[in-house]
Amino acid sequence: FSKIKMPGMAKFGNITLKRGTFKGDNDYFEWLQTVQMNTVERRSITISLLDENGAPAVTWKVKNAFPLKLQSTDLKAEGNEVAIEALEIAHEGLTIEHN
Repeated sequence: FSKIKMPGMAKFGNITLKRGTFKGDNDYFEWLQTVQMNTVERRSITISLLDENGAPAVTWKVKNAFPLKLQSTDLKAEGNEVAIEALEIAHEGLTIEHN
């Protein structure tokens, strides 16, 4: 007898997004606060990689995403690096579009 492999439930790894810290991005932080209040708001989101002209080169459509963790750069008085935020999100699948 030989073993037959069968597909199981799909598993999706978490996505980590990094960006510079911006002033006045309230929508972003309101979404994070839904997790802290135990009312997780799942959203379908779009992530775009832009070319040198600012046009989307590759676009990822992410289904039912929600934030898991937010990390920020250590803020030191003598430091001069750019403040970077890293957001880890969980999701239920994604599709890729090449523009």
